[in-house]
Amino acid sequence: MTPTPTRIAPAKIRRRDASWLWLTLFTVLGLGSAAVGASLAVLLNGSPLQQRWLSQEEAKTFFGEPVAKGFFGVPQLNRPVNILFMGIKVLALDPEAGYQKRVNDFEGLTDTMILARFDPTTDTVTAISLPRDTQVLINSDPYSKLNEANSKGGPALAAETVSTLMGGVAIDRYVRVNPMGVEALVDALGGITINVPKDLKYQDDSQHLYINIKAGPQKLTGKQALHFLLFRQDGLGDIGRIQRQQIFMRAFQEQALTPQTITRLPQIFGVVKEYVDTNLTGEELFALANFAQSASREKFQMILLPGQFGGAGRLSSYWIPEPTRIQTVAVQHFGLTVPAGSLREMNLAQIEVVIQNSTGERAAVTALTEQLLKRGYQRLYREVPWHETLNQTVVIAQQGNVQAAQAVRDALGFGEVRVDSTGILNSDVTVRIGRDWRFSLAPSVQ
Repeated sequence: MTPTPTRIAPAKIRRRDASWLWLTLFTVLGLGSAAVGASLAVLLNGSPLQQRWLSQEEAKTFFGEPVAKGFFGVPQLNRPVNILFMGIKVLALDPEAGYQKRVNDFEGLTDTMILARFDPTTDTVTAISLPRDTQVLINSDPYSKLNEANSKGGPALAAETVSTLMGGVAIDRYVRVNPMGVEALVDALGGITINVPKDLKYQDDSQHLYINIKAGPQKLTGKQALHFLLFRQDGLGDIGRIQRQQIFMRAFQEQALTPQTITRLPQIFGVVKEYVDTNLTGEELFALANFAQSASREKFQMILLPGQFGGAGRLSSYWIPEPTRIQTVAVQHFGLTVPAGSLREMNLAQIEVVIQNSTGERAAVTALTEQLLKRGYQRLYREVPWHETLNQTVVIAQQGNVQAAQAVRDALGFGEVRVDSTGILNSDVTVRIGRDWRFSLAPSVQ
């Protein structure tokens, strides 16, 4: 007999009712409207914000222990938590309109998948973007793509597939978002400012999708922000789109998650209720948002799943994962434990370092190359100059290997280490030379 589907929730945390404290605080600050208070009361009631029922068996996929508790009534994370975020695209033909319209549903293919770790022990937020075309095993089919998992088995199968892909990383919660919610959320926040790296222009009459965004810094509306995230016609396909998604995520973390947004809480909560399906409780969601808002730029890390394009033949449209590099990322960033000695030791001669010059000074590249060669690095490559002049050199852990990036930074003796995927795609480490090279390396080339 099939068990009756049950809405599975983490155990409620014993605490005093926190909503009255928040409402009093907002009133003192001049922000305590009745709408804000009502939204907070619902948000902090300890129930999951699910729009789909999970069976008992499906619920076992997720680690159900509470991830937040109240400190003086304020929800805060009490342990590291891994959350699978999924953007679900569902299109349906509108016979009257004659084209495919987006519909608010959660049972389709995933356009976006991100596994994020919120870790209060290190004060870091680490997000790894998982390309939709990643080759995975689903229902015994070795030629499945990762974006199929949700449509074939919902959030549970999606989480199981991602956990296997990441070498056994545990997944605590899931969040499914309909793209229509992104547009509504950005509008509810009053827009978001982004430096668009290039002109984005694309037309799809079958969906009435018309993208036309010029390069440069600008404040995007909800519709423009969605178009920025959807665009993938730049030669890199989904990988280029992931890089723009990471630009958006950093801008969102810096601009949207601020104390000022509390006045917009009723609109934001309305968006969450309509366009989000998650087994997070409102209290946990509040704690996560508060934690992400407090994370400094260097503690907000973004990674692309290590892999490569499939090449010719049957796998030409796939992203082929690289298990060894993935294991390194999972151990360094997502709490995976492996037997001692199973990780490959770092060999400086095998680390691929790509150098981008932002200064316009040829001597900078020469000096940097000579310095790294002296320190044992052999796989050094030069890339087209960076389009923006930097004051400080940036050392990017492109594949998420922060130890490799830190080793390069130590060999140079200067620069800021960042963990994100905006560097050169196939590099282990990308170095963007800033003007600060003159203070450390210039004397050696005079």
